Amino acid sequence: MSLSRFQTLRQYLNTVILGQPTLTENLLIALVANGHLLVEGPPGLAKTRAVKALCDGIEGDFHRVQFTPDLLPADLTGTDIYRAQTGAFEFEAGPIFHNLILADEINRAPAKVQSALLEAMAEGQVTVGKNSYKLPNLFLVMATQNPLENEGTYPLPEAQLDRFLMHLNLDYPSAETEMEILRQSRKEAQTHQLPSMEPISQADIFSARDAALDIYLAEPLEKYIIDIVMATRQPQHFNEELAQWIEYGVSPRATISLERCARARAWLQERDYVSPEDIQAVAGNVLRHRILLSYQAQAEGISTDDVIQKVLSLVAVP
Repeated sequence: MSLSRFQTLRQYLNTVILGQPTLTENLLIALVANGHLLVEGPPGLAKTRAVKALCDGIEGDFHRVQFTPDLLPADLTGTDIYRAQTGAFEFEAGPIFHNLILADEINRAPAKVQSALLEAMAEGQVTVGKNSYKLPNLFLVMATQNPLENEGTYPLPEAQLDRFLMHLNLDYPSAETEMEILRQSRKEAQTHQLPSMEPISQADIFSARDAALDIYLAEPLEKYIIDIVMATRQPQHFNEELAQWIEYGVSPRATISLERCARARAWLQERDYVSPEDIQAVAGNVLRHRILLSYQAQAEGISTDDVIQKVLSLVAVP
C-alpha cells in the first residue's frame, strides 16, 4: 500500500483546516488505527469541517448528529416501521449507518442515547428490538464536547470514555493563522468552491491498516508501553507524588490503543518500525481520558496532562 495517497490526504486536510495540525494528524491516526475520537474544544474550531474534509478525501459518506437532551436512541440507530402495504414491520436505518459520524456535543444527550452510540463503536453493530444490524466495515465516530458550558449535560462515564481510542484537546489558533482563516473564508465565499482531491478507496484504507499492524515493534518498546501503563496502575512503585495524584489507572484497552496508535503514527511517518517518540507522541491523547485523578490532585489543580508528563518522565526509555 503506497503512502503517497495518505500524504496527499494529509496535505489536503491541512489546506482545508487551518491551524489545527493536531486534529488532522490524529484523524489520520484514528483512521489507520481503526478507532474513534473524542474531541474537546470551544465552538468554531473546525471540528465539523475536519470530518467533512476527511470524508471528501476518502471513499465514504458522512452524517452529523446534533446531540440534544430530547434525542432518543431510535433517532440515532433507526427503528422498526410498520408498512401498511405489507402488513409487516420493516427496519428503517438511522443516521449511524454511515462511514463517518460526527456526534456533536455527545454529552448533551441522555445515557440511553450515549449507550446506543457506544455499542455501535464497540461492537460494530446496533440492536433494535430482538435484531442486530451490522454497521459498515469502514466506521469512524468523532464525538465532540464543549468545555465552556456544563449546564444541561450528561457527562460520559469512565467506562464509556474508555471506548474512545483518543481524546484530543483543541485550542484557539494563533493570530497569524487567524488571518489565513479570514482570507480563506473570504475566498471560499467569493468562489463558492472548496479544495478537492481524488478520494482514497476503502480498499486502500483497509490495506493501510494491515500495513500498520505489520510495522516492526521491538520487544523493549513493548515493555516500554507496559511500563507506562503500569505506572498509572501502581504509581507507588515509581513516585510518591504520582501515587497521591492517581485514583485509578488505565485499562488494558489503553495498552492496545497505545500500541495501535504508535504503529499508525510510524506508518504515516513513512517508517517501518516504531520508535519511542511514536509512543510518547500519542501517549497524551490515548491516556488522557482513561486516568482518574485523586481528590488531592484536583484540589491542587493537577491535570491529567500533568500526570501523563510525570509518568513519561519517570518511565525509563529503552
